[in-house]
Amino acid sequence: MKKTTSYITLVSLLGLAACGDAAGTFYREAGAKIDEGGFGNPTMTNSLINTGQLASAETLARRFASEVPPTINFAFNSARLDDQSRAVLRQQAAWIKQFPEVRFRVYGHTDLVGSDRYNQRLGKRRANAAVGYLVGQGISRSRLEAVASFGENRPVVQTAGRSRANRRTVTEVTGFVTGHPTVLQGKYAAVVAREFPSIGTRVDPLNTYLHYPSNSGSE
Repeated sequence: MKKTTSYITLVSLLGLAACGDAAGTFYREAGAKIDEGGFGNPTMTNSLINTGQLASAETLARRFASEVPPTINFAFNSARLDDQSRAVLRQQAAWIKQFPEVRFRVYGHTDLVGSDRYNQRLGKRRANAAVGYLVGQGISRSRLEAVASFGENRPVVQTAGRSRANRRTVTEVTGFVTGHPTVLQGKYAAVVAREFPSIGTRVDPLNTYLHYPSNSGSE
């Protein structure tokens, strides 16, 4: 009898704890449990959910990543755009022009050679170079959100040495232009369904990754 009573007490306590956690989750904002990244902080995600934008924005993000190369790569310790990077950015610009309701962010990355502080600055320079080229292709700077750099914190390849795969920028969809007429009318489905015309052979920088042995210096 004593064991049965103890068991019932334990189950009751667990049930109360679960109810408390469920209640806490219920009264938090809708995006509170979503990890940081892609579509920003939980408050932004909550706003997108409440306005019906989130599903459409996520669909467009997947489309962008599948229809054009989202990534360009850089030489060691450089933020210079080579011919292949410019070709990829022209493909990105062509896609972006077909979707004037959509906003984007460019993330700059480095490999793991050098100090974190230096790599943060280099990642920012790379992102700025990509954004500058997109603006030069006729994209409004207002549609390209504040340039962010993750520096060396999100490597594609886990190596302490030089890695072309890690020296990159990544362009991503982040949401919709607030004052655009299509957005004001809530016609997100029409934007998502819009066809993107083929612009020729897709350049894929994933096929050009080069990996070098570790050496000293700053990335």
